[in-house]
Amino acid sequence: MPAAPGCAALDALVGCFGLTPFERDVVLLTAADELDPTTAARCAAAAGDPQRAHPTFSLALAALDDPHWSALTPVAPLRRWRIVELDDPTRLTTSRLRLDERILHFLLGSPYLDARLHGRLRRVPVPDTLPPPYDLAASRLAEGWTADGRGPGAPPLTEVTGGDLRSRADIAAAAAARSGLGLYATAAADLPGDPAERDRLARLWQREAVLLPAALLVEAGDLDRDQRAATEAFLAGAAVPVVVSSEDPLPTERPHGPRVPVPPLDDDEQLALWADAFEDVADLGDTGLRSLVAQFRLPPHVVRSAAATVRRLLPHEDEPDPARLAWRAGLDEARIGMDELGRRVEPRAGWDDLVLHERQTGVLREIVAHVRQRATVLQEWGFAATLRRGLGVTALFAGGSGTGKTLAAEVMAHELGLDLFVVDLSQVVSKYIGETEKNLRRVFDAAERGGALLLFDEADALFGKRSEVKDSHDRYANLEVSYLLMRMEAYRGLAVLTTNMKQALDTAFLRRIRFVVDFPFPAEHERAEIWRRVLPPQAPVKDIDPGLLARLTVAGGSIRNIALSGAFLAAEEGDRLQMRHMLAAARTEYLKLERSLTPAEVRGWV
Repeated sequence: MPAAPGCAALDALVGCFGLTPFERDVVLLTAADELDPTTAARCAAAAGDPQRAHPTFSLALAALDDPHWSALTPVAPLRRWRIVELDDPTRLTTSRLRLDERILHFLLGSPYLDARLHGRLRRVPVPDTLPPPYDLAASRLAEGWTADGRGPGAPPLTEVTGGDLRSRADIAAAAAARSGLGLYATAAADLPGDPAERDRLARLWQREAVLLPAALLVEAGDLDRDQRAATEAFLAGAAVPVVVSSEDPLPTERPHGPRVPVPPLDDDEQLALWADAFEDVADLGDTGLRSLVAQFRLPPHVVRSAAATVRRLLPHEDEPDPARLAWRAGLDEARIGMDELGRRVEPRAGWDDLVLHERQTGVLREIVAHVRQRATVLQEWGFAATLRRGLGVTALFAGGSGTGKTLAAEVMAHELGLDLFVVDLSQVVSKYIGETEKNLRRVFDAAERGGALLLFDEADALFGKRSEVKDSHDRYANLEVSYLLMRMEAYRGLAVLTTNMKQALDTAFLRRIRFVVDFPFPAEHERAEIWRRVLPPQAPVKDIDPGLLARLTVAGGSIRNIALSGAFLAAEEGDRLQMRHMLAAARTEYLKLERSLTPAEVRGWV
């Protein structure tokens, strides 16, 4: 025979849900029906009817001490919290009463998550350790849950904002543990839109939160209007400890407790984080760790993941290089989430691939030095404390299409060992007020993790002579420009803008850009050099004359297109690459450019 309900569990149930002595005895009666085989006969005898060998409200009102009709109402604890269920709700007093299975297991000391919540909630583990700033944030969050917050009352809503999803969850789990609570999470986007279904879920979770006990983490990402309304309604009705996880504060009518942002980690805290994660990785050294800290701003769980990757790969390396593996692991982790925000270019080009005046090349090398030595100058030498603003490395590349702006960015990314992400600003700019700023924030927040080189292409879509503010759209357009400049100036990596119309940019904007590099249309001798460099040494060529090819008045981008197309034509013929193939490819390129080849350009080709 199963054990009888424990006194401690029963007392906890009574205290948590505020049961009266009569309601407590109803619980015992229904528990006995499940556990004691003699209960059925006793119920039948008490009712004077062998067909009613089960508990009912009628029997309880007649047989138990201190009965009261209010215990039968839907708002009283027994039915509100679904502690007992009616087989037939249309027969209130004569329907069979059953103890809810979850309540029975609770009384018998077998706690578990209600099966009806499986698939909707997941358990959030408590992190083994937290960086000191995260630990302090968890303590602040825990202050929002008072000792009586486990009952059916409504404790204040708490929030953890900013950072990444996992860091917010770690802080919330640590806060819950300090309050003696477990933590379960659900996505706000998955909350039911139907009010009745949402109310059932809220009541079921409220009961579960009391039984476990536990708090709920509601993860609010990008919500549409209906999802936001459903989330706010759920939060207003869930009278248990709830913490909202979101990038930005979520408006709600529920009383607020602490709103805790995920704190940034300074260089020393980042160094301690990396050192702890790579403690058992030999030959990394202080210099290697500091280079990682200077480049990456990864949350704790991502740093641990990178360290695990290095430990897994090291035994399989012919020439183990922990510093190189750690750098690659950091890049791999940092680029997660970036691919949906821009086009990643694998940087392969070097300085020899650039054909530019020495003046421009010198500025590009200076930009690289600013990025590479950023940590030394700003942190070790203390310039960050004295300058404070405008410390990001920003550049404007101005020039016509195909003049080498993207190639120059690729060369710098390759030199710095960084990813290059090309962001098309024409796709980021939105006609909806505030959306452009939101899109830009997503780009910079994601890129900050690894300090990628950000190349904002088609900057003319957002910049230009800022007109006099005549309406709200003008005002927001100016705010979008200011926001982008602010984020560029604060960005830890390198942010580059490209434009075809430098003359359209106002001087106030140009003053806030640290470097401006002009990419002029290449002269004939420069075009000849581009032709020489664009043809691979292993390509089979015959009588190709870069000097003649340089007569084409096209920029480097078109030169590369013509060379590649000509090579395909030659390969299709099974022949070596010759001037006639280049001529055919040039005609195709000029059609695309809506231009016509002149006799002077192709004289002597064939």
